[in-house]
Amino acid sequence: MKNTLIAPSVLAADFANLQRDIEMVNNSNADWFHIDIMDGVFVPNISFGMPVLEAITKHAQKTIDVHLMIVDPDRYIKTFADLGANNLAVHFEACTHLHRTLQAIKAEGMKAGVALNPHTNVALLEDVINDVDLVCLMSVNPGFGGQSFIENTYRKIRQLKEIIARNGASTLIEIDGGVNAQNAVALVEAGADVLVAGNFVFRAQNPTQTIAELKAMTSLAV
Repeated sequence: MKNTLIAPSVLAADFANLQRDIEMVNNSNADWFHIDIMDGVFVPNISFGMPVLEAITKHAQKTIDVHLMIVDPDRYIKTFADLGANNLAVHFEACTHLHRTLQAIKAEGMKAGVALNPHTNVALLEDVINDVDLVCLMSVNPGFGGQSFIENTYRKIRQLKEIIARNGASTLIEIDGGVNAQNAVALVEAGADVLVAGNFVFRAQNPTQTIAELKAMTSLAV
């Protein structure tokens, strides 16, 4: 059985009842909290910033997986470490000196992640894959929740899995965008290790049950 990690995306939570939703994830079979930070420049949307993340980490009892969709992420690496981030993913497209950025993230005691937009070729990570703990493949265009899943993601997962194996790396593959019960098993079978689920979880009639079902179905995938 494969231990696929489930990471509910807080971007889809009810911000008027944020503590309630955080406690729901704490008490569920979920593994991580996925936190999207958007600046309105790198992506055409603004999500939330440091004060909200600080409020989340006060109550969250699981891994804090932060995904920065911002320009010049190097400015904030220490800040996010201080706020309690366990994983910090920066966008390949936003980093001029990616290797340096990854080392800076690790120096602050966090796992280093790289996120790729749908148009970005995974082969571009070949030279840094051994320095990357987590690759977040965007399976929708970043910036907004509730978008349709991009089918080419399966091919990118398989290509990335080959790069990881060829280099003897232990990098995890995370899928972010449009994950649901219809594609979750196929994503894991292609090689995904972490599934980010936003609207599929938080808009469900019973989010706790939905997380449990997602965890169960993906644990049976080979």
